Formats: sequence, structure tokens, C-alpha cells
Amino acid sequence: MKSKRKNDYSKLKNKIFLKMILVIFATVATVILLRFAIQKYFSFGDTIADFLMNIFHIPDRTAIMITHFLFIYNIEAITLIVILIFLVILLKFSISWFTKYFDEVSDGMDKLAEEYDEEITLSPELAFMENKLNQIKNNLQKQKKAALEAEQRKNDLVVYLAHDIKTPLTSVIGYLSLLDEAPDMPLKQKAKYVGITLEKAYRLEQLINEFFEITRFNLQAIVLDKEKINLLLMLQQMADEFYPMLTPQEKQVSVNVPDGLTLWGDADKLARVFNNILKNAVAYSYENSVIDISAVQQDKNIVITFTNQGNPIPQGKLDSIFEKFYRLDTARSTSTGGAGLGLAIAQEIVTAHDGIISVESNRESTTFTIKLPS
Repeated sequence: MKSKRKNDYSKLKNKIFLKMILVIFATVATVILLRFAIQKYFSFGDTIADFLMNIFHIPDRTAIMITHFLFIYNIEAITLIVILIFLVILLKFSISWFTKYFDEVSDGMDKLAEEYDEEITLSPELAFMENKLNQIKNNLQKQKKAALEAEQRKNDLVVYLAHDIKTPLTSVIGYLSLLDEAPDMPLKQKAKYVGITLEKAYRLEQLINEFFEITRFNLQAIVLDKEKINLLLMLQQMADEFYPMLTPQEKQVSVNVPDGLTLWGDADKLARVFNNILKNAVAYSYENSVIDISAVQQDKNIVITFTNQGNPIPQGKLDSIFEKFYRLDTARSTSTGGAGLGLAIAQEIVTAHDGIISVESNRESTTFTIKLPS
């Protein structure tokens, strides 16, 4: 692997400086030499006159007059013209040397646009630009890969959700058909079928909402409407709302937040963040366990934690848990399966509040931590 070269302009500046010094010295030396050579050569008027007489058969006096009027008397102008012509040629070569760097950078940009697979290589003095281009290329490749993976996950989820919608829909149609075909069905049996139908209808509604969630995620910009939030009151109300989900498995939520702790933020959107995290904690916690929600003031920040006891999140998946359409439960169980957007949306909202969200998981517990400016 090629060693990393110095990422600054020093090599290019030094080389340009040396080239400029060389061009200046070459120009001065050339001017002196040309002036000396031209004036020395044209000092031999007889030689020029003889040349005119022998080649063009011009009379002596006429040849001498032509020599004096055209050459001897205009020696300074002739010298200047010759020097200027040489300087133009020298300048052209100098500019060509400088512009080769622009050509290299342009070629590197073309390779970047063409998604060139190999590493972009420039001259040693353009190492700083080479590093920048390769860094951009690597970032673009990572973004493209992430976008393709997210798109593939989204497509898979759409297929999964479409398949999952069919199951409750079939049940709804089946039980409604039974109720329609047997109007004199016993009340107890009818109540049982109505309850199952309602349960499947709620599941169907949930899956349809997830379809809308997938579409809205990329189209909806996050606009914050900040206000003063009573954090204890918000989290207690949220815990109460989850009571129907907690009771069947005898789970509990413990809210440990100091009275009077306030937060400046968008109440609706932060409620969505806390809801998504708590929903995740409820889905993946053990039966008969307690989910702890705590909040403390740390300097100018408020730190909120959601801790649950459950199977640990594999370390290899912790970095991906906040990605769009990422789901831990690859089996897509109906009890925990979602669109894989809850935590991704939570991160977007927390980031919009200039906050940070993170997760830690071990054999004992999983903790989501949210740090927000107070």
C-alpha cells in the first residue's frame, strides 16, 4: 500500500517557486545572449552586403544602402522582435508546465464522476489534492453502498409487509363471512369471532400505517416547534399509555425523573422519540421485568435513559440499529415486527434538536441514552 504523503501545499509551492526562479534566470540569460549574438552578427555589414550582391546580384551601393536601412539602423528593433518571439515560446512552455496540474486534477475529477474503481493517483506535489479526491471517492462509495442497502431493505420490507397484510386480511374476510352466513350464531361464539376480527383489523391498520411511514420518512422535513416541556409529566403519561401492552406479560415501567425538570424542544416530536424507544424496549424485554426511564441534569444537558432487561443486542448490530429500515428481528414476528424506521426517525429528531442518541447492550440490560440541550 502506498505510504501516505504530506497533505498540504508545501511540495507544490516549493516546486512552483523553483520553476519560476528557473524561468526568470532562463529569460534573463536568453535576452542577454540574443542581444549579444544579434548585435555582434549584424555588426558585419559587409557580410550582409556581399550576401545580397551574390545571391540577388544587387549593385554594391544599393546592397550597402539596403543593409544599413533595413538592418544596421534597426538593430534594436530586430533584437527586440527576436527576443519577444523567444519569450512567447518560453512562456508557452512554462504555461504548459503549470497547466498540466490542472489536467491531472481534471482527469481525477473525471475518474471521480465515472466512479473509477482504482485509487486516483496524481503527481507527488499534488498529494494534498490526491488525498482529497480519494477521500471524496471513498465517501461517495460508502454513501452509494448505504443507499443501495437501505433501498434493498426497504424493498424487502415492502414485500414482507405486503405478504403480512394478506394474513390478517384473509382472517377478517373469513370471520366476517362466517358472521354473514350464520346470522343466528350463538352470542358467545359471535362475540369471539367479532373479537378476533377486530384484532386482525387492528393489525391490518398497523401494517398499512407502516407503509405510509416508509413513504413519509424520505419526504418529510423535520421542522421544530420548540416549547418548554415538563419531562416528568410527559414520560409518566407515556408510561400510562403503554399499560395495555405491558399487562399481558406483567411488565412494568418505572419513571425516575426529578420533579420540575424541564426541557426546551418540540413536544410532539420528542414524544415520538420516547414512544419509539419505549415501544422497542417493551417489545424486546423479558416477561415480568421492569423498564426503567430516568432523566438527570448534566451541566447544560439533560440525559434521558431507557433501560430494559432482555436478550442483548449483538455488538455487530449496534452500529446499524439506527439505520433506516433496519430490523433486529429478521424473522419478522408479528409481535415485534415493524418497518424498521422507529429508531432511525428517533435519531433524526434528536439530531435536529442538536442532541445525541446512543445504545449500549450487554447480558444484563440494554440502555438507550438521549442527551439533549436543556
